[in-house]
Amino acid sequence: MSFLGFCEWLGNTRGSVALHGSLRAYPILESTHVLALCLFLGLAVMFDLRLVGAAMRQVPVSQVAQRLLPWIVAGFAVMVITGALLFYGIPVKTYQNVFFRAKMILLFLAGLNALVFHAGIYRRVTAWDLDPRPPLAARIAGFASLVFWSLVVVAGRMIAYDWFGESA
Repeated sequence: MSFLGFCEWLGNTRGSVALHGSLRAYPILESTHVLALCLFLGLAVMFDLRLVGAAMRQVPVSQVAQRLLPWIVAGFAVMVITGALLFYGIPVKTYQNVFFRAKMILLFLAGLNALVFHAGIYRRVTAWDLDPRPPLAARIAGFASLVFWSLVVVAGRMIAYDWFGESA
């Protein structure tokens, strides 16, 4: 079975049909997704600005991370759950949307950037924690994060529009 075939099957399940047809559930999910995005992105931007040396230069990076990362993770978790449910409500149309595909690629790249940062660069934070301007690798990771997440938001917003005659 192809992924499109899976999406067609998924879209015909009782839960998907009910979710898509609900007057309240789908809009509540969308709103929750956006609110979680605000929590996640607002705090992630603050952390990334510290990494690039553009904000909170007098605060140790580890302290910024300690205070923000739990909330960033919580926002991300709610975003993923609500995003998966939004996909579940309209799987075929969403899968066929070029902006959804772009968003998934960008999400992968943002995740890869975060993984490289936390598994490598951040492990040596004690060496540069107090520096007003972190090392080049940390600044690149912060800048890449800002770019990737900005593009994820733009691509996500564009999913709602039918620019290429994709609606059924």
